[in-house]
Amino acid sequence: MRRDVIEDFKVWLAARPGNRNARLSANTQRQRLGMLRVFFERIIEWDWPDAPHRNPVIGHDLPARPDPLPKFLDDRDAAKVMAAARAATDPRDRLVVEVLARTGLRASELCDLDADAVVLIGTGHWLRIPVGKLRNDRYVPLHPTLIELLAVWTPGRDFLIEVDGRRLDRHRVGRIVRRVAKSAGLGPVHPHRLRHTLATQAINRGMRLEAIAALLGHRSLRMTMTYARIANRTVADKYAAAQARVDAIYAERDEPDEMRRLRLEHRRMLGNGYCARPRGTDCSFEAICEGCGYYETTAEFAPTLRAQRDHAAQHAQPVRVELYNRLLDRIDTTA
Repeated sequence: MRRDVIEDFKVWLAARPGNRNARLSANTQRQRLGMLRVFFERIIEWDWPDAPHRNPVIGHDLPARPDPLPKFLDDRDAAKVMAAARAATDPRDRLVVEVLARTGLRASELCDLDADAVVLIGTGHWLRIPVGKLRNDRYVPLHPTLIELLAVWTPGRDFLIEVDGRRLDRHRVGRIVRRVAKSAGLGPVHPHRLRHTLATQAINRGMRLEAIAALLGHRSLRMTMTYARIANRTVADKYAAAQARVDAIYAERDEPDEMRRLRLEHRRMLGNGYCARPRGTDCSFEAICEGCGYYETTAEFAPTLRAQRDHAAQHAQPVRVELYNRLLDRIDTTA
């Protein structure tokens, strides 16, 4: 048995790329060094005569695992994909894209769902995901659009989404998503990118990490925190708001009347109250509609947009100024 291991190792070494100057990826280096490390562990364990006294490959020799940011669609591209899905000639294409984009399901999870996965809890419809990647059952709330689509699609079927009476497989799901993305004028889009897009949209609009973890079926918040790294603007705004409240506690007693008047003057009236965001800080939420991929505007709104831009400039809000300038430029180019 030990002789077979040695021979297999020799075959593996002989199968390496002929170009010794070729640069291997970090994952490939990890894999090959890991195999080499296990090989030495085994021959030391089996008391092989030529085995070294200790394993020459230690943990620090293995390259660190890459930790890239998840790839997601921005609001504009996400809107294009959804519009292309609604215009698809095959209703199955729209259903697949809508379910992935609105629930954050993995392709494999979608393929495993039976027709009775839609359940009614109270007055709301939920999608029951019996077994996920990490073996944790969960329930995902259904968007009203999905409820309507599934009500038309699932009656009389055994599986939530099927083809000729058989389950979808993840390869077909991938082809559907790529086809819809191509019709939207985008490059190849993997189904998992729709999952990343949903998580990114949620965290950038203030959804709590715990709720996102429950939605996606993450067992620990470490996995969900990946998305927090692409929401640094949101984190900065939240921090500024929290620090302003802390500062108010410290300075409330000694705050001059003039400072208090200026602080209250900066309040903006909302539909059900006021925004007391500190003067001189930006908010990525106050113009959220204008930043959405579904937002459209025309030349008739140009005077209003200019007034909003000027108001933002007067109140030292560069993020809003840039946003309204982009909208005005878009109007000029389409006029």
